[in-house]
Amino acid sequence: MTPDKPTMILVGTAWPLRGGLANFNERLVREFSANGFDSSIYTFNLQYPGLLFPGKSQYSTESAPEGLKIKVLVNTINPINWIRVGFRLKKLKPDIVVIKFWIPFVAPCLGTIARIIRKNGHSKVISIIDNIIPHEKRPGDRLLARYWVKSVDGLIAMSRSVLEELNQFDDKKPKVYCPHPIYDNFGKAIGKQEARNLLGLGHDTRLVLFFGFIRDYKGLDLLLKAFGTGKMKSQKIRLLVAGEFYTDSKPYYDLIRQYNLEDQVIMKTDFIPDTEVYQYFSAADLVVQPYKNATQSGVTQIAYHFDKPMIITNVGGLAEFVPHRKVGYVVEPDPASIAKAILTYFSENKEMEFVENVKFEKKKYSWDRMMSEIISLSKR
Repeated sequence: MTPDKPTMILVGTAWPLRGGLANFNERLVREFSANGFDSSIYTFNLQYPGLLFPGKSQYSTESAPEGLKIKVLVNTINPINWIRVGFRLKKLKPDIVVIKFWIPFVAPCLGTIARIIRKNGHSKVISIIDNIIPHEKRPGDRLLARYWVKSVDGLIAMSRSVLEELNQFDDKKPKVYCPHPIYDNFGKAIGKQEARNLLGLGHDTRLVLFFGFIRDYKGLDLLLKAFGTGKMKSQKIRLLVAGEFYTDSKPYYDLIRQYNLEDQVIMKTDFIPDTEVYQYFSAADLVVQPYKNATQSGVTQIAYHFDKPMIITNVGGLAEFVPHRKVGYVVEPDPASIAKAILTYFSENKEMEFVENVKFEKKKYSWDRMMSEIISLSKR
């Protein structure tokens, strides 16, 4: 570490692991580095045991990101490792340690590391909270969440609903709301027709995109049922599903067969590499997030980056990020409401209006704001 620079260490998911958590953490560290911090990442050599991981692989097939210092050291199921890493970071005395919390499973590991670091009397440990109460609940979740909240110096919630939930676990610890910044690390948008050529899709169709890991709470079944309604089936609208199944795929394919949607639904259910994300968003007319429950979503922030209008459901904190009838529609989580919004968007030709509003609205979601909130919180 460089003595004459302020120092920041992030503990959490990063390359060689893949997915939204890694994307977020790597982008945040780049922001700190660009603003004069000596920054590095301590990531996992084991994040989830194979039996607990719902997807095909935890690991990226892409090259290591350039310009980042990443140390692969943390094992979520080895308490001896937690102690070793904790004492290593305690000795380094970074000014700020950032740890993103997303699931109670990691609370014992990351909480132990955080508590040891704080004993050096110098480092401030700030946690960015995705969800403090998980979407898919398990016994012991609240106990582990409480342990985590007590482990850090300050907390940043990325939705107001999570900020309120944090008070259930500690109503005195410094905490602030800062919205999820825009994912601007997936490249630039390209023309719609060029993107569809790359994906082997036709040009003469209106295309709705469902993007991201497929889990039951994300409501893909609601969207498929929406496409199965009478009015939707008579329109020339297709659905592109892009993301890996993290749940049993059979019920979803059963719905496609039940509603005879084989010609309307395109299933691209392998993991989408970071280098290909731009193709899917560039190809789409509209992004739909039909979640059954949620706090905030990284997909929203990717859609903002690519200037795409959205339909989201009125659950958790999602509506905070998509002003109704300005950049998209906020609807109830049921097939009829979702179908009505899709049909309205296309029948009223809302694309140009909503795209211009998206370009204005997204200015508030900056990485500089997230970094500034972390620094400010560390000084409190």
